[in-house]
Amino acid sequence: MPDFKKKPCRVCRRWFRPDVRLGSRQHTCSRPECQTIRRRRTQASWRAQNPGYFLDWRIQKRSESKHTPEPLRLPHPLSALPWDLAQSEFGRKGSDFIQMLSAVLLRTAKDQFTGQLNDYKRVAAPLALMAPKDQIRTQLTDSS
Repeated sequence: MPDFKKKPCRVCRRWFRPDVRLGSRQHTCSRPECQTIRRRRTQASWRAQNPGYFLDWRIQKRSESKHTPEPLRLPHPLSALPWDLAQSEFGRKGSDFIQMLSAVLLRTAKDQFTGQLNDYKRVAAPLALMAPKDQIRTQLTDSS
């Protein structure tokens, strides 16, 4: 039975002895907190390497279903568009793609607007005092 040397955990930095079944491939200790963090990091790495996987999978599943799937939930301006017309013109896959693309574009545009913060720290210049109104005096002239 191989005797693996102790090594530091990549999460908590505590020394541990790797499980004999995993050997040199084990990089974190068996504490649940470290395993949870390791799993999150692994999943985030996988999602970074496969960015469009879930969008592709969702479109594929919706197009393969035999019954008409429920419409996608879209934010306000997009939900008012006639998506049934788009589906009849472009098919289910094309319509879903356009809907998802529109949602991403809308989200990006909204993020751009929230990035432009207003400067409320600066005090606005006070309003200029209004000049007094001219008094128009009517002079009654006697024509007699």
